[in-house]
Amino acid sequence: MAKFKYSALDKEGREMTGVIESTSESRARKELTAQGLTVSRLTEVAVSAEKKSAGAKKQRKPLVGTGVTSENVTIFSRQLATLLKAGLPLLRSLEVIGRQEKNPYFKDIVDSLADAVRTGNKFSDGLQQHSKVFDKLYINMARAGEAGGVLDVVLDRLATFQEKAMKTTNKVKSAMVYPVVILSVAVAIVVILMIFVVPQFQKIFQDMLNGAPMPALTQMIIDISDFMKVNYIATLGIVAGAILVIRLFFKTKVGMRVWDIAALKLPKFGDLVMKSTVARFTRTFGTLLASGVPILEALTITKGTIKNSLIVDALTRVHDRVRDGEPLATPLDQQKIFPTMVTSMVEVGEETGQLSEMLNRIADNYDEEVDNAVGGITSVIEPIMIVFLAVVVGTIVIALFLPIIQIIQKLTGG
Repeated sequence: MAKFKYSALDKEGREMTGVIESTSESRARKELTAQGLTVSRLTEVAVSAEKKSAGAKKQRKPLVGTGVTSENVTIFSRQLATLLKAGLPLLRSLEVIGRQEKNPYFKDIVDSLADAVRTGNKFSDGLQQHSKVFDKLYINMARAGEAGGVLDVVLDRLATFQEKAMKTTNKVKSAMVYPVVILSVAVAIVVILMIFVVPQFQKIFQDMLNGAPMPALTQMIIDISDFMKVNYIATLGIVAGAILVIRLFFKTKVGMRVWDIAALKLPKFGDLVMKSTVARFTRTFGTLLASGVPILEALTITKGTIKNSLIVDALTRVHDRVRDGEPLATPLDQQKIFPTMVTSMVEVGEETGQLSEMLNRIADNYDEEVDNAVGGITSVIEPIMIVFLAVVVGTIVIALFLPIIQIIQKLTGG
């Protein structure tokens, strides 16, 4: 007997977790279903030594979640959907993809999926064994596709969803490239000035001023330069320590909450975060509904794909209100976190019975909005970073010129 940890929804839509003992994963799933539960996640937590030994022979170490990118999964989804639509059986399709897969780690995963299907297990059960590679969204959609006999259609939707999600993510990342480059250049220039240039000027000032005190700004820059030059290890330690403290703070509950609030409130950046989050929420939710996943389960899965805790809390309240019988649009609008256009289109989608189509249409619109938001951030960040660089370098240059003015005044008798 093995132990399996599960997450499931009961008949009233409440999320439940626990551990069940059974002879196999498929058997455990059947037992939970017989109890009236809709299983969203099932993972083995106790594996016998014999199974571990057998698994070690078949798979590379450490396989699951190692060396596999989201691009590998997206290409796999598209290829499998295409082969299934062409009429190939699932097992044959997996064998074909496995033979041509170049990533050795992902090849082992595809071969493992083929073995699961070959031994009579469901495709979704095989995916569940690699939950670090295939997330809950993927597994539940595949399970819905199997139940409805439309696995090829669901995989095609998954591939489209993943491609658009990757495109949106890349747009957001591209907005951060420019400030990072400028900041790196600024740091490099400051280090060069402080370590190599300022000490040269210090020697000149000492000779020309004959021990006279230097301006306060100049003395401060020279003191910092001396510290950086003599105590470069301590300087690196201070910088590394500051970065580490900041990172650790933002990993705490308070830090994450502060970051999530700031991410939505910052000018321009908050607009980008909201639009990219709305695009992800509506795309995920709409894809799940179109694939036949029940609305409460779809809300639970979608909530797990959102990173911002404020939006997660809002979706939790929406889930509870929908579970109590309210239409989706009403609690969604009352959270005051999503744009009015989104809640209005959701309401229209519910009234016309085309909620999934409407959600995907919202996602398409917001994908375009993300493009505009990225452009707006770039146009604002560029002058800000240039001014920042000018202030930092300008301060050092002014500090070095103040003694020169003092020397000139001394020579001219001013």
